[in-house]
Amino acid sequence: MVAPASAPASARDTKKLRRSFGRLTVLGAVLALAGLVGLVYVGVATLTSMILFGWLLLVGGVVGLVHAIQSRGANFFWLGVVVAALNIAAGVVVIRRPEGSAEALTMFAALLFLTGGVFRLAGSVVVRGPQMGWTLVQGAFGVLLGVLVLASWPSSSRYVIGCFFSLGLLFDGLGLIALGVGGRRIVGLVTEGRTGADAREAESVPQTPPQAMAKPSDGDQGRFRK
Repeated sequence: MVAPASAPASARDTKKLRRSFGRLTVLGAVLALAGLVGLVYVGVATLTSMILFGWLLLVGGVVGLVHAIQSRGANFFWLGVVVAALNIAAGVVVIRRPEGSAEALTMFAALLFLTGGVFRLAGSVVVRGPQMGWTLVQGAFGVLLGVLVLASWPSSSRYVIGCFFSLGLLFDGLGLIALGVGGRRIVGLVTEGRTGADAREAESVPQTPPQAMAKPSDGDQGRFRK
């Protein structure tokens, strides 16, 4: 039989789970709203993403440098120092010149799309696997996207990075919203099922009638007869 103290603990755990999933839903809504705003103001989103990227490089370089200094006797000391210095220098450059950094990153992304699409097309033609059609579509889409970005470069750098950044925020936010709403629904279903099971268990327990509880013993019956 379940201890009486377990019911309040289970209720508290359920409330904590529902509250956690509610926070996930709110966070997802904020991210989705930021993604929609970024899609409307793509230029601002590009500059914002580049500045955030620069600060991430700078902070990561500082942390890596501190870690490398703390492990001076290790074999990877100089490698850690060089990598940290490169991250710090790249972060400073990106923060000071976000427009030029966006142009360089857009060029790199376009070349990545183009080469990735070409390799997918060539691989699908050579291998001819069961998903050849889907791979061909992916490769053609990558080549087309890379060509379009390169054709309008460097003006495309004003919206490409911001568009990708905003789409990432939007889809991450939608995923968190789905996770939070689905989690709260599952917790509610589990709670209702547990409540129904407890009610059925309480109804199935046999209750002793009052007559049986007050039934006299054999000695008392003999005494009454005398």
